[in-house]
Order: sequence, then structure tokens, then C-alpha cells
Amino acid sequence: MAPQRFREQFDQIQRSMPDVPLAMGPDDAGEFLYEKGVVLARDGEEARVVEDTVRQHFTTFAGPAPDHVGRVSPETNRSGITRIRVADPGQGDGSGDPAVAGALRALSATEGRAGRRLISRNHVVSIAVNACPGDEPVPVQAGEQPNPAAARADHDPDSAVSVLVVDTGLTHDYRSYPLLAHTRGDAQVEECDGEGVLKQYCGHGTFIAGLVAAVAPCTDITVRGTLNDAGAILESEFGEKLFEAVDRDGWPDVISLSAGTSNGRTDGLLGIDAFMEELREQHTLLVAAAGNNASATPFWPAAYAGLPGYENAVLSVGALRGDGEFGACFSNHGAWVSVYAPGERLVSALTGFDTPVPYVYQHSTYDACRYGFSYACTCRHPRHTGVLSEEGGRAKPDQVMFEGLAQWSGTSFATPVAVGMVAAHMTAQAQTDPRKARRQLLDSNTEFAEVRGAHVPALLPPTWRPVPVSLPSVRA
Repeated sequence: MAPQRFREQFDQIQRSMPDVPLAMGPDDAGEFLYEKGVVLARDGEEARVVEDTVRQHFTTFAGPAPDHVGRVSPETNRSGITRIRVADPGQGDGSGDPAVAGALRALSATEGRAGRRLISRNHVVSIAVNACPGDEPVPVQAGEQPNPAAARADHDPDSAVSVLVVDTGLTHDYRSYPLLAHTRGDAQVEECDGEGVLKQYCGHGTFIAGLVAAVAPCTDITVRGTLNDAGAILESEFGEKLFEAVDRDGWPDVISLSAGTSNGRTDGLLGIDAFMEELREQHTLLVAAAGNNASATPFWPAAYAGLPGYENAVLSVGALRGDGEFGACFSNHGAWVSVYAPGERLVSALTGFDTPVPYVYQHSTYDACRYGFSYACTCRHPRHTGVLSEEGGRAKPDQVMFEGLAQWSGTSFATPVAVGMVAAHMTAQAQTDPRKARRQLLDSNTEFAEVRGAHVPALLPPTWRPVPVSLPSVRA
């Protein structure tokens, strides 16, 4: 990820979490965000081992004062993890956290003997894993239709597939979009700022619900506003929120999650370990976005699909280019990605249709794809010039109006397309087990695409329309 773009993401999420000092990791690289001065451990004996070991380490070696080490959350909770402060989080800047790095090193020998992880950073789980595509969402032209278009199917309340969307909530007028007639959930917090401008990532949950409903009309969709802080939440809170969602509404057939984080490891996220263990024992299928970092590094929780015991419980989804023939340049990839679905320049509802809402573009733009691809990808199309594009940020930002539909790209949106494909298969085959539907759908699938030279399965909804990709001429 380009350092400038990661810094923009860091600043954006830090503004949304002013009381939580954040750092970029691992230590001197921009791969993920985490809470400064705090580590996570499992409740009970493991938390006591972590606390005592870190305190002894800081007593023995030069480093933070050991009297800073102590628990800063209840000793027991539903997510099964405890936050342990290892240093004053107000010290230093966001370019890394030596105290947390020292705490992780202090446990390395103990973890080696135990044969499993005992300590973790408190990562930021986010839909904004980077800021690319930086020029979206954008309004569509008058008369343009959703893409994928609405499938022709009736809604049967007795057989409707239940879908839980864990995202940013719903815009206040979402019911004025006909496809969302069977959608409910949390209202989006603070849709607009004091000047009436749509806030960043507002409408993300509405857009995703619209995609699910378009591909699979026979669904009952619930959208929870778990990711209202600029699309982000701390790992320590995320597991608790997931449990709250299923406790409130029951375990659904399918969970759609367009958020996650890398953590430099191959064994998952400590903060959602308890939830993932319980998920494995349920009938629910978790469909999760593979992330937008153009990386093969595991992205969690999507990468659980590649861990033993979770193969049927988790479906990880990467994004296809607008023409559906290749992977989108921004999409994460690797053996842990289960399937790819259209994720570039999709059209769905950003808001309802009651009142046009202005939106100001604040992102940078690029003269060329920063991932090295030559085609006119979403990094450059459509092109807008924001305040960050000019030296000193003095340029006047673009302002556009949304009147319902928008165009948006990312693995965020390939995910609900895959959710819809699973749900539509359940309806068509009278299948009540979403995990069996997942296997049947992939086994019967005949569509493939190329991603970084690999031949991968592609889920293409019948109502999806490919978008032509124009390859620019080679420069002399």
C-alpha cells in the first residue's frame, strides 16, 4: 500500500476514534492499524500469564515503566478476551509502538512452549483497508439501472433466506428504494455533517443490502451499524458486537461482512476467536471480503476460509474486474480466497430517493494505477480532483449530488454479490442449509477468471452486466 494513502486512511480513522490512540504496523510499515499501548489476551489464566510476563520483561530490560502494565477491561466477557495496557498510549506518534512490540517479544518463548498464540495487538477491523478506489462512490447517470439488475423472483416470507449484513447501517430513506422492501436494521449514525454533506462511507450498508436484494429477492435482510466509525472498529470490540448481533436476531443463514484486517499472521484474529469457534458449530455461513490491498497476505476474517475446520463455514470473496475476465487490480488474492465475484463499478442504492444528498470528494487521484496495471481501473475512473490532489490541499473539492443510485467498487461489493448467489441457490433448490448450498454452488459453477495468472472460480449473477474495460495505448 502506498504510504501516502495509508497515512490518509490512518488520519481518517483516527479522527473517527479520537479517544483511541492508533499506530501503524508492523512497527515501521503500513500494513495494518492497531491501538497504541494495549495488547489482547484470552480471559483467565492466559491473561494473568501475559500480564505477569510483560511486567517482568519491562522490569528486567530497559523499556516502559512496569507499573503501566495492567488490565483496562473486564476480566471476563462474551468475546473471551481482555485488553491489557502495557504503556502510556499518549506517548509517541502513530508510526509504531515499541511498547507493544516489546510485549509481543516478551511472550514469544512462552508461546513457543504453549504451541499457540497468547498475545496480540488490538487491530482495527475496517472496510477502509485502504483508500482505493479513491474516487468512489459516484452518482450514476439518470435512467441507469442497478448492476446487477433485480432478478425476477418473488419474495416468500416462509422460505426467505435470512441475511445479516454487518456494516454501517441504513440511510434514513432506504425504504424508498423498492428492492429494500424486506430490509430492516440500524439507522446510519450521522449521515451528513453540519453543512448537509454526506459523510464518508455513509450508505455503504445500504448499497450492500441493495446488491443482496437484487441478486436474491427472496431474502430477509438485517443491516447492523457495527462499523459506524468511518467503517472501523477495534478488534477487542468486534467479537462482542458480532455476538450481540446474533443474540439479538438469532443466527442467520448467511452473514455478509465487508471488513477485516491483516495482522501479519496465519492463525486468525484473537479478538474474534471465540465467535469463530461458535460460528463453526452453527449452520450459518460467513461470507467475507478478501480486502483491497492487492496482496496475498491473509486478510481476516475472510482468510479463515483457508484454515482447517472452517472450509465450509467461511466463504472468502475477491473482486473481479469490470469485464469479469480478470481479478480487479485492487483485490487481495491467494489460495485462501475461495471465489471471485464482480466487484468493479457495480450500481446499487447509496441512499433512498427522498432528497438529493451532496457529497464532497476529499481523496487524491492518480495518473496511473499504483498497482502497475495498465487498464483504466477504478483508481482513475471516473476521475475527480479532491483537496488532497493539489499541493498544500488548496484546491476546491468536487461536490456531486446523489439521488439514490451510485457506482462503487471493491471487494466490499463482490461479497454481497456472492451472498446473493448462495441465497438464490438456496431458494431455487429448496436448500435450507447455507453451507451445503455453498458447496453445491461451487461444485456446479462453470465460470472462471484469471487472477495473477491463476485460474479461479468466478460467481457471475445472471443479471450482472459486464463493463467494458478500455486499455490505454502504450506510451512511447
